[in-house]
Amino acid sequence: MICMDICTIKLRPNTKHVLDSFREYRNESYDEVVAKLIGIAKNVRSAPELSRESVESIERARKRIKAGNFITEADAKKRLGL
Repeated sequence: MICMDICTIKLRPNTKHVLDSFREYRNESYDEVVAKLIGIAKNVRSAPELSRESVESIERARKRIKAGNFITEADAKKRLGL
């Protein structure tokens, strides 16, 4: 059995709303979202230009996905004959 320490933090409603906007899928936990944001923050410090480019690329991809402009893994396999 894995024992994990868990803590509770207080967030203003607006902060929670912003965190929700960073979720990539409905059941993504706040722990995953915060860990992702920490990773981005670390990258920004070490390579700011690359990080800005990456964030912009991710935002473009998220907009494309929300608009339904993507193919599924199954469709990609069919196209590639796999």
